[in-house]
Amino acid sequence: MAITPDAKDWTWVLERKCPECGFEAAGLTPHDVADRVGATLPRWAAALSRDDVRERPDPSTWSPLEYGFHVRDVFELFRKRLDLMLDADDARFENWDQDATALDKAYADADPATVRTELAEQGAAARDAFAAVPVSAYGRRGLRSNGSEFTVVTLAQYFLHDVEHHLHDVHG
Repeated sequence: MAITPDAKDWTWVLERKCPECGFEAAGLTPHDVADRVGATLPRWAAALSRDDVRERPDPSTWSPLEYGFHVRDVFELFRKRLDLMLDADDARFENWDQDATALDKAYADADPATVRTELAEQGAAARDAFAAVPVSAYGRRGLRSNGSEFTVVTLAQYFLHDVEHHLHDVHG
């Protein structure tokens, strides 16, 4: 069975607690997000080092390897989106089809050691980028292709949910 593309709009996690992973965005600053991203990196490394890293829990759910590769891409994408928001007024984000990306990059066939290394590198870069955001830039705005509007603060919160939720998905 193939993975069903996720077409949900997850921006609701900015307003209420995620019942699946327990994430709460309220009050988190980009600096808090940087700290929490840093705390996830060793947990992701451990998840990507497991013997069952390629095993899907069921045919319609990604393996820890696939989730890890996705999170590696999330780190890179959100760092670029943050940079765009800091550099351009009313930044606009290009659409990103995460499911097409998973197929194009063959997430399931990737080398776990390579994904682990790249996730650590991209995660550190994202952590450092969010840690460096000046408080004066917290209100800068960006617009996703579906019309969802973010500030630097809400972008950071939304991003962190993705990272932590998928860590929960892999029991990391």
